[in-house]
Order: sequence, then structure tokens, then C-alpha cells
Amino acid sequence: MENTNFIIQFLEWLMSFDRAAVILAATAIGTGLAMIAGIGPGIGQGFAAGKGAEAVSYNPKTSKQVTTVMLLGAAVAETSGILSLVIALIMLYGNPMVNLSGGAIVIAASAIGAGLSMIAGIGPGIGQGYAAGKSTEMTGKRPKHQSSIVRTMFLGQAVAQTTGIYAMIIALVLMFANPLINLL
Repeated sequence: MENTNFIIQFLEWLMSFDRAAVILAATAIGTGLAMIAGIGPGIGQGFAAGKGAEAVSYNPKTSKQVTTVMLLGAAVAETSGILSLVIALIMLYGNPMVNLSGGAIVIAASAIGAGLSMIAGIGPGIGQGYAAGKSTEMTGKRPKHQSSIVRTMFLGQAVAQTTGIYAMIIALVLMFANPLINLL
């Protein structure tokens, strides 16, 4: 019961501020949360680079092929970070939520939710980086199979990206077509 009173008091206090200020504050929080997704690509790209260095150390003659595969795979592993950056920039510079009519608390929560949803990009970044690293490693061991290795890597990375795309769709829905506002 005591926790419920605190939550109600907090929400009443929060709503005592200017409506637009509450929404913009929540947008700032959501924007920062969205960028947490950059952790995944960072880990994934580091893994790919490490596997590239390892492959070149075992077989220096394959360095050009290994580097090519590593760079291609690492570039794809960055996509979830890019999706998160797009959401963050939309929230900062083209925030559609500020002009929405409806409950400020729902709109503010939606801004935070849009940012939180992008954290799902951590998984694809790590998964795509893992695929890039293993492909880089195998190119170093079997350079004659580079084209089939890269083709398989790209296919696996495309499938791994679906979670990041789903997260971006949810963030866009919360920002542009929020069904929650119609329930008020």
C-alpha cells in the first residue's frame, strides 16, 4: 500500500510540470536508452577483428582475403547500431510525440519505450559479429572457399538482423502511430 502511494505521488509530481517538458525529458531518456544497442555491434566487431588477426597470424598469405571478409562482416554487424542511431536522431530532431494530443504520461512512457525497444539490437550485433568472426577465421584456413563462406555469412547475418528490425518497427509505431493514445 505504501509503494502505491509513492507511485501516485510521484506521478502527480511529474504531471505538475509543463506537459511538453515531461515529454521532452522522456524523449531524452529514450534517446539515451536507444544508444545502449551500440554495445552489441561493438562486441561483434571486436570478435570479428580478433578472429581476423588470429587468422592472419596462422596464415599471413591470406591477409588480404581475411581482411576483406572481416571488414564486410563487421560492417553488417554495425546495422543494429545504425538502426538505433536513426531512432535516436528521429527522437531528437523530428520528435512526432511532442505535438500529440492525449495523456502526457502515456506519450512520455512511449518515448522511453521507443528507446528501450532498441536495446534489442544488442543481440543482432553480437550474432552478426560472431558470424563475421567465424567466416574470417575460416577464410584464413581455406581461402579458396572465400566466396561460399561470405555468401553463407551474409545469409546468416541477414536472418540475425530480424530482431533489430522488429525493435525498430516497435519504436516507430510508438513514435508515429501509437495505438495507446487512442485508448485514453
